[in-house]
Amino acid sequence: MIRGFFRLVGLLLLAGAFVFLVYDGARSIADQAVRLTPLGEFWNDIHQSSQQAVRTMVEGVAPWLWTDVAKVILNQPAWAVMGVLGLLLLLIFRPRKPLIGYARN
Repeated sequence: MIRGFFRLVGLLLLAGAFVFLVYDGARSIADQAVRLTPLGEFWNDIHQSSQQAVRTMVEGVAPWLWTDVAKVILNQPAWAVMGVLGLLLLLIFRPRKPLIGYARN
């Protein structure tokens, strides 16, 4: 059941990545320049105070983690981050291959 839940979340992340890819593509065609929506900008548009809360929490634990890891991830295109995370969830929680030759107990 947990495996199914995480596969569903991975599939939803892949769908969100596709939506952002189409959105960025349409914006790029309309503006005649490459326009990508960074994940941090999208997070600010959704709920800005939660991003600040996560930032203070991460900086309280390890300040280098925010500057070296989180800022790099938040500056990447939203479709790329969501797509990679969705693919990882789908690969990690994929169904087991059936065993051939004998039955499981």
